[in-house]
Amino acid sequence: MPMLDYLRNLLAPAPAAEPLREAAGAQGHDEDAGWRRMSADGLGRLNERDLLPMAQGRMQKLAEHLWQSNLLANRLVELPLAYLLAEGVSLQCADDEHQQLLNRFWSDPINNWPLKLMARVRALGLLGEQCYIAHVNEGNGFVRLGYLDPRRIALVVNDPDNPEQPVGVITQRDDKGRQYKYRVIVLGEDSDLFSQRTQNIRHKDFTDGECLLYQINKFPDGSRGRSDLLGQMDWLDAYDDYLFREIDRIDYLRRFVWDVTLKGADPTAVREYEHQFKPPQANGTFVHNDSVELRAISPTLNATDTSESARLLRNHVLGGGTMPEHWFGGGGDVNRAAAAEMRGPTFKTYTMRQSYLKLMLEEIGRYVLLQAARVRGEVPDWSQDRWQVTAVFPELVSGDLTKFAAAMQQVTQSVLLMADAGLLTQETALKLVADVAQRFGQDFDAKTELAAAKEEHAQRQRDRAAQDVFGLRDDARAAQL
Repeated sequence: MPMLDYLRNLLAPAPAAEPLREAAGAQGHDEDAGWRRMSADGLGRLNERDLLPMAQGRMQKLAEHLWQSNLLANRLVELPLAYLLAEGVSLQCADDEHQQLLNRFWSDPINNWPLKLMARVRALGLLGEQCYIAHVNEGNGFVRLGYLDPRRIALVVNDPDNPEQPVGVITQRDDKGRQYKYRVIVLGEDSDLFSQRTQNIRHKDFTDGECLLYQINKFPDGSRGRSDLLGQMDWLDAYDDYLFREIDRIDYLRRFVWDVTLKGADPTAVREYEHQFKPPQANGTFVHNDSVELRAISPTLNATDTSESARLLRNHVLGGGTMPEHWFGGGGDVNRAAAAEMRGPTFKTYTMRQSYLKLMLEEIGRYVLLQAARVRGEVPDWSQDRWQVTAVFPELVSGDLTKFAAAMQQVTQSVLLMADAGLLTQETALKLVADVAQRFGQDFDAKTELAAAKEEHAQRQRDRAAQDVFGLRDDARAAQL
């Protein structure tokens, strides 16, 4: 069909381009010779500094290489990972039966999410996407997920009628020439979600199974995810190269030569003395007459202090990763108060990634429940609490609760006074208190909480009245005594 012909053309190798030539002149030394961006593929360029569209495979290889060999790149990946996952993650559901299904899936020896989650989240950031092949037990609907290396993905096919929705994944050919085509899982029935044309594509062309696909750093109608390190690759490599050159400069500064001056000697005498000269050993002596002069000379490179240049380059990379300088060993002009304020943008970025991971894991959990429901002949109602799955992550940062406690006390006193004066309703007053309570991790609906609080207060009043023996009639008081 036309769609498959189009995909085959995309997967086919591009024909060799005719070389382009233009009149050009050269003068002097080309100072840029041999320099190019590490993120460029070096093919078909007229200008060595031009950056062509990056091949997906090259980007992924460079991201893996930088993570393993570049300390700064490693920290840009590992620090967010530690904040996101260090204390572990769990899937929770209000329904006990569904919770047991999720626990079994989460801790299954093959799925083993407690062990594998960190590596998968790291790979998501480095490679820009993750793909899991779904294997479902037809008898009981139990789900096991296999891993498809993003470097093996040749093409992601989007819905022709809705280009922001991926519908299929095509792998590269393996050593035996085999190529697999997986249907991207969407929770629901295809007949309710896709046009007839898209249904035909999914069920006639992608017949090798189903997969869960997650991508980051992409446009809505893009087909492939991008690495978190994509924009910093050249700068990370430049920073490494800069430091290695500094090591060479330090080594040069440590070197010295012996300068021997022979007064009144002819060339023959100089050569003879050169052959018989032995540099003095440590704590040794050098005996000579007034016609010989010996000096140790160290190089004077007149190099300026390079620490500021290194800091400029490092901060350029750290800024691209929304990471404060003092997180990478550079104190700068930062005190404790400034450091606390500077982490705000960083944790907002981490919260955004955590929200994505939360949605990703919750969708996986709902897929687990969906497969079990299909075996039982049930149709999930995702609006009901028993079908809701919540991914619980650790708190990103432990806040200073003392200032929030003081704020809670002040807000509570203020709203009580305003409510007593008739300037504020009780529901609005409780909403103001709820805003501060969120800082403690407590989230509640003010209207529901107010109704429950009034009922509980009324019940306490009734219980106290029932226990008050002085308010009872004589016969009732005597019976109680």
